Amino acid sequence: MSGTFARTTPARRLDPVLDFLQLLWSVEHGLQSASKRMEASLGITGPQRLVLRIVGRFPGVSAGELAHIVQLHPSTITGILQRLVARGLLVRERDPRDNRRVRLRLRTAARGFTRPSSGMVERAVTKALAGVSAPQVRAARAVLSAVAAALKDDGD
Repeated sequence: MSGTFARTTPARRLDPVLDFLQLLWSVEHGLQSASKRMEASLGITGPQRLVLRIVGRFPGVSAGELAHIVQLHPSTITGILQRLVARGLLVRERDPRDNRRVRLRLRTAARGFTRPSSGMVERAVTKALAGVSAPQVRAARAVLSAVAAALKDDGD
């Protein structure tokens, strides 16, 4: 079903909150579908690829720092990291200054997963962002950040 159903059927107009929720669910569904396609074609999920790209950008990042960057719960990050380590894509190294801390680095096998490629979520976002102005992107980011914060507050 199209994400514009509520907008194209005047007799079924949604109030602003339901309309916005419908749009958020459409985005979430699109992310989940893209993740499943990525897993089928590449062998890794969207969140796993995101983690690899972040670790590639910030070699030596800790699991806690990674969880903060990607805004996922530490237990979720732990599961993702365990799967990536088991697949030989990530390595955990003890921090030489603090033996309690583990630093993350990509293995050579992960490099192919960190490059932008056709059909990935980043391509869709890049295409979408190219069609809107910088102020529109800032406004959308502000609204989505407010929704994310409100959801986090309600979940704590």
